[in-house]
Parts: sequence; structure tokens; C-alpha cells
Amino acid sequence: MGPMSSQQRRTAVVTGASSGIGAATARALAAAGFRVVCAARRTDRIEALAQEIDGVAVACDVTDADSVAALAAGLPVVDVLVNNAGGAFDSEPIESTDPDQWGRTFDVNVVGLVRMTKALLPALRASGDALIVNMGSTAGRWAYPTGASYTAAKHGTKVVTETLRLELLGEPIRITEIAPGMVHTEEFSVVRFAGDQERADAVYAGVDQPLLAEDIADAVAWVATRPWHVNIDEMVIKPRAQAAFDKVHRSGA
Repeated sequence: MGPMSSQQRRTAVVTGASSGIGAATARALAAAGFRVVCAARRTDRIEALAQEIDGVAVACDVTDADSVAALAAGLPVVDVLVNNAGGAFDSEPIESTDPDQWGRTFDVNVVGLVRMTKALLPALRASGDALIVNMGSTAGRWAYPTGASYTAAKHGTKVVTETLRLELLGEPIRITEIAPGMVHTEEFSVVRFAGDQERADAVYAGVDQPLLAEDIADAVAWVATRPWHVNIDEMVIKPRAQAAFDKVHRSGA
């Protein structure tokens, strides 16, 4: 089936839209002509964003089945789903890690993604030309010390994406994973280090221009505007200053 009429304003759902990559992606998709459903837990932020981009704000917690079901019930047709909600909540070696934090990490990054995708599949099928974008990470390619809970979860994101592509073969739904490297956003590292701003700032210290949320949003919008028959399987995006997890060019290094 080919694309829908260009006269129709297509609908995109972005989870985790209250800040960072999610908010930037909502803006980029709106600029590309989509009606964006901004989904997140922090209603004040998504309401302001939705007003800014002429979108719709829907309170949604991807770890809560009832919350996801309520969002899906109001969306008979969805053209793009961006599973962006995620995060890292642990920076301990495995020996001293808290397994409960692993549960939280998997619930948001993997199970929440599955929950949202499952709930919206009927609406995506109804589009006739749909796209699912899962926000992965280079952490889904590399292991590194004190990052096992997050790297394990993002490896899970990668495998779920690959499995969806196999299971939905022949249906009018494209599947993409975007895997960013070092992206400087206002919250990610602060949350990971339990509010320790000094540790968060040290991640980016001396790096000549890490990626910004807008760089990843631009990639999502590009994928979402490819012709219906073109599937971008995955995009790994790193700043020029980063060759690998432990190979980052810093000023003075």
C-alpha cells in the first residue's frame, strides 16, 4: 500500500516528550507537518510544548498499562510512533548494584517500549503507511564499566526492534532504531547520577561539541519523511569527537 494523501495531516506519537530528545523530536516532526501527540508524565511540560507546536498533550506513563491503554483508546490512526521514553538510573558496578534499579531501567527502556508498541499496533496498521522509531543507544552496541543495567536494557531495545522487523514483515509498518552516542541534554546524566550535577558535567567536560537533542530529532524527522518503501533499519549517530565509549577527544587531552 502506498502513502496516504499529502493533504492529510498525519499523526505522530512521541513518548518521553517532556524534555531532551523527546521534546526536540516533537518539534521536528511538527515542523515536518505532523500532528504530534506529546506523551509524558509531566503534564505541565507537555501542555506547554503542545501549545507551542499545535499538537496534543496526553499524560502517559509507559510503565503503566492503564495509562498506555488510555492513550491508545483515543488514537484510531497513528502514522509514526517514536518510542523515546527511557533513561539510565544506575551507575554502579554489578557487584554493588541494586537489582531494583535494573527492574526500573528495563521497565522503561524495554517493557515500556513493548507495551506502547503493542497498544498502538492496530492504529499503526490503520495508517497504511506507518513507522515505528525506537530510541536506542550506542550503549546497545558497547559494554562499559558501571553501565551494565543501561547497556543491557539498550541491547534489549535493539533486539526488540530487530524482532519487530521480522514479525511485521509484509505489513505497512517500517521499523527503525536510532542509536545516539554522546548527547548533552539537561537531564539524562543528572538522573543517572542521582542529581549529582558535578558528576554529570564531568561526562561532557572538554568535549568539543557533543551531540544535541536537536541533532537526534533531525534524524528522526528525516527517517519519518522517507518514501513509504524505504526502511532505514538503524542509524548510529555519534559526535565527531567520539570514536567509542572510552575514546573521546577532549580539549587538552
